[in-house]
Amino acid sequence: MSTTTTPEATPERIAAARKAVISSSIGAALEWFDIIVYASFAVVISKNFFPDGGAALGLILTFATFAISYLVRPIGGMILGSYGDRHGRKKALTLTLLLMMVGTLIMALAPTHATVGIWAGVIILISRIVQGFSAGGEFGTATTFLVETAPNRKAYYASWQVASQGASMLLASAFGFVLFNQLSTEDLYSWGWRVPFFVGLLIGPVGLYIRARLSETEEFSTGPREHSPVRATFTHHLGRVLTGAACIGVATISVYLILYMPTFAVNSLKVPASAAYLGGVVAGAVALVGVPFVGKLADRVGPARVMTWAAVAAFLLAWPMFQLIISAPTVLSLVLVIAVLGVIMSFYFGPLPALLTELFPSEVRTTGVSVAYNVGVTLLGGIAPLVLTWLLDITGSLNAPSLYYMGVAVISLVGLTLARRLYAAR
Repeated sequence: MSTTTTPEATPERIAAARKAVISSSIGAALEWFDIIVYASFAVVISKNFFPDGGAALGLILTFATFAISYLVRPIGGMILGSYGDRHGRKKALTLTLLLMMVGTLIMALAPTHATVGIWAGVIILISRIVQGFSAGGEFGTATTFLVETAPNRKAYYASWQVASQGASMLLASAFGFVLFNQLSTEDLYSWGWRVPFFVGLLIGPVGLYIRARLSETEEFSTGPREHSPVRATFTHHLGRVLTGAACIGVATISVYLILYMPTFAVNSLKVPASAAYLGGVVAGAVALVGVPFVGKLADRVGPARVMTWAAVAAFLLAWPMFQLIISAPTVLSLVLVIAVLGVIMSFYFGPLPALLTELFPSEVRTTGVSVAYNVGVTLLGGIAPLVLTWLLDITGSLNAPSLYYMGVAVISLVGLTLARRLYAAR
């Protein structure tokens, strides 16, 4: 049973919901654009910031820095989520966007190993920690704001945050494709990799301008308040947190598997990185265009049902997909596999925000959604590039990504079953 109210769909409420979509989408776009660019340019970043110890160790350190930022996300989710439950969704949205801009700016200006030695890696780590802390509060706050603002079609409105992530994937992958093809290796490694981060910064001021003009949600303004949302979440709603975290699985692993593909293509398949970037463009376009339609479907049949279909597809298709690109490592097969991952991601990730908000009451909703989402992302997705790089290095088996994907799909199916049977999620 949903814990959200359903106000009358007046023209004013619909206009407010559309404004909320734009505001939330901008924050999600900046967050994901920075994450995707970092993962997409992992090979370049590893050589610029972690050149000691060879290519394999450099990649492991690059993705270790990436993974450490995810260990901070649950902390950010607790602190920023609690702030949103106590002081308002609007204030929390503004704070998360400011922090995101700081993290992106540090990354864009970071001196390389050739300039400051090992301190270059430390600076990158600081950038990722700031970004991770901010991202920890962004999804839960923006999702709660969207659902509480929407007068109807809550899954549809909430899905736009995921659609904006598709736009980020498309744009970031397009940067990778163009820069890798148009710049010389020297230019790419010296300054070209910084261009996307500076472009991402341009999104921030627009988002701050729009968020400053939002109205607080009526459900927060008139609803009950919890003095300590974090304590209440862990003492009264821990089962919901763990269930929600399990439900994150297929969404997050699909995203990070797509992001890992440029590294996998270059190092393991010996396919040009541009092919994987082209696949990312396709997957991003699929998400951008398809997710809102999936949101409409979820409003009709229920988010959990749509996600269950997608999780089953993920489990059944993982092995055949990787067998295809292993046996035929071509540009066409790689783009095709990434496009299929994009379809699975769209059908699973699109309804996810609505499902998570159904699990928690309004007084702890931002905290609960933030913690559940970030625990799930950290354990099932954020560490995936590091784990896959390590597994491929020690085992030499190119099937490792498919087995990892199948395992996460099983976890998601367990989480969805619990959400439907224990918490009456649709």
